[in-house]
Amino acid sequence: MTINDDDLRRLLDSDLPDAALVLVEGRAEVVAARDLDTDEFRGALQVTTREDLRSRFAGPHVSGPELRWIAATLGSTVDNLGG
Repeated sequence: MTINDDDLRRLLDSDLPDAALVLVEGRAEVVAARDLDTDEFRGALQVTTREDLRSRFAGPHVSGPELRWIAATLGSTVDNLGG
């Protein structure tokens, strides 16, 4: 499963409280952290939260290349979980 910069942008732009990027049934979804315990998202793999993502930036704004690099890093980490 590949995480891309569009997924991260959706996470950053989300109006949801405590937004998290998760993988569920082969797709990336942005959900509120409280929804992770619902039947719809139970068992989803949490990739990152909006706050964790923001902590990776050097300043208040992120550049396109920086966002693509973070997406590639997260995607690689997720791919390696399968062994």
